[in-house]
Amino acid sequence: MNRRFFYNFIIIAFASFCIGSCNSNEPQVKQDNQPATTKTDTVVISQGINSKGIGRFSDVKLIHPLDQGMITKGPSIYGAKCIACHKLTDEKLVGPGWKGVTDRRTPEWIMNFTTNTQVMLDKDLVAQAEMVTCLVRMPNQDLTDDQARQILEFMRKNDGKN
Repeated sequence: MNRRFFYNFIIIAFASFCIGSCNSNEPQVKQDNQPATTKTDTVVISQGINSKGIGRFSDVKLIHPLDQGMITKGPSIYGAKCIACHKLTDEKLVGPGWKGVTDRRTPEWIMNFTTNTQVMLDKDLVAQAEMVTCLVRMPNQDLTDDQARQILEFMRKNDGKN
């Protein structure tokens, strides 16, 4: 792992802890897609299941029942771009397993992560925590918006959604 990244991650985590411990009612750290006061020191704090991440997706409309057309395209994309690092179970391979991902992350976060991977890894603490756990930086897979949406629908099916 890159020492500079690890050092910066530790500093950011410590600073976030210290700032979060303050008794001030004013927010000290920018959250989600709010504008930052400086370009170089911006860190986005993801709020678990409610985070939308960083990117152009702010409102993904889910379809019920699942879109079978999207689902049928999902396995080929998964096979070409994802299977080398991700299992469909909860077991970690190189990256985390996909089982339950749609319960842990919002559709917007998933879409933003799959289409804006490098920015998310640089600025989203949830994405950075996954990278620390996996010890590998996910490469950009150059997914189109349609492919990312098809993968999201495939993930939903994998999680037993209907």
